[in-house]
Amino acid sequence: MEFLCYHRDRTGSLSLRYELNDAHLSYMDGFAKEMIARGPTFADDGETLTGSVHILGLPDPAAARAFAFDEPNYQAGAYRDVLVRRWHNALGRTMWDFPGGRTGGNRYLVLGLGTGEAADLALPPEPKELIAYGPLLSDDGTLWLGTAALLRAPDPATARAILTHDRYADIEVHNWESGGRPS
Repeated sequence: MEFLCYHRDRTGSLSLRYELNDAHLSYMDGFAKEMIARGPTFADDGETLTGSVHILGLPDPAAARAFAFDEPNYQAGAYRDVLVRRWHNALGRTMWDFPGGRTGGNRYLVLGLGTGEAADLALPPEPKELIAYGPLLSDDGTLWLGTAALLRAPDPATARAILTHDRYADIEVHNWESGGRPS
């Protein structure tokens, strides 16, 4: 099963995030084989950390929650909350397989949160800028709860347009970059 975990930073926690960076990276190293995508999100200035997204394969929802809530930054109070959702890897690849590489261009996390009839299950017509894409689902995989994408786009409005706007209660767009230890 695949899961998306998005930890949102608590206001004023930047120094704590920096202090715990080695512990965070070491924790994530333990899940290297399971990772589909990972990396920090940023405010509009492109520099201020706002959160951390991890998409990975785990055995079940309990393992996903353990992953999210045992994370060192979460344990220390650096995050204000965490979104944990089952996810389906519609591209069937990891961020390391993205043909556009790990850097270059503006990159975004787009979260469309909704309920009801599923939307945006098929890949967009021009998927070449997609790094990761798929529906957010209930724990048992039967209910559609939204869509999540990591993509390269010229600007936030273009990134937001990847989703059908009137099918979601809310669409969030976050500046994002590939994460992990430097190669």
